[in-house]
Amino acid sequence: MAEFYRNATGWRINDSDADSAYLGDGPVQLAFQRVDGYRGPGWPDAGKHAHLDFAVDDVAAAVTELLALGATKPEFQPGGDQWTVLADPEGHPFCIAAT
Repeated sequence: MAEFYRNATGWRINDSDADSAYLGDGPVQLAFQRVDGYRGPGWPDAGKHAHLDFAVDDVAAAVTELLALGATKPEFQPGGDQWTVLADPEGHPFCIAAT
């Protein structure tokens, strides 16, 4: 997971071990922990869950790049041209939004 987000954001992994990784040096960081047997929440589902939004200049280009990195694009897309829902390789939804 950390490698996917490192490639997606360009942020560096500043600490990691067999069970965790920390990405980013600034005031915003992403932390990942291994949970054996974990399944992502899916999209859409009835439950509420947090997800990340990334602002980009070109949504279509970013989507193409992220799909090549291993993201998937769920069928349900409520954002039109303004934002696209993707799922990371573990199934966590995130959005790519126009700036």
